[in-house]
Amino acid sequence: MKISIGEYSKIGEHCYFDGLSSGGIKIGRNASIGPYTRIECSGSMRDIGKGIEVGDNFGVGAYAFFGCAGGVVIGDDVIMGQYVSFHSENHNYSNADKKIKDQGVSRRGIVIGSDVWVGAKVTFLDGASVSNRTIIAAGAVVVGEFPPGVVIGGVPAKVIKKI
Repeated sequence: MKISIGEYSKIGEHCYFDGLSSGGIKIGRNASIGPYTRIECSGSMRDIGKGIEVGDNFGVGAYAFFGCAGGVVIGDDVIMGQYVSFHSENHNYSNADKKIKDQGVSRRGIVIGSDVWVGAKVTFLDGASVSNRTIIAAGAVVVGEFPPGVVIGGVPAKVIKKI
């Protein structure tokens, strides 16, 4: 089964889930997915993506986008505002003799720990890793690794202070 949603979960109106991937879509118990959310596990039939795994007690607001080709892992007790987006692959562009679209992609994936609060309109880029008990300010662009117990924000995101 490519799509698994835990008991006591709520899926908002007009959501789109495409589980075609090696790992599919796995959402834990007691999840709340806001309306108009999209989960896309593969961008192409030629190159199947990894998928997404979400822990228990997860909530995300309306209009979220999860691009899961490179893999997205989210821990327990994570809450997210509206319009968050995940982009777990990136286009290669180092060869000046080839078109960017013909150079393939890299997929490092995105990992979000447990007990994380994500503000509205946060964007996660390929390779982002956020540790447990972290707060991410609205509008941040998250790339790179962040330690536990901090508030991060900005473009690109950086540590603002310790919790």
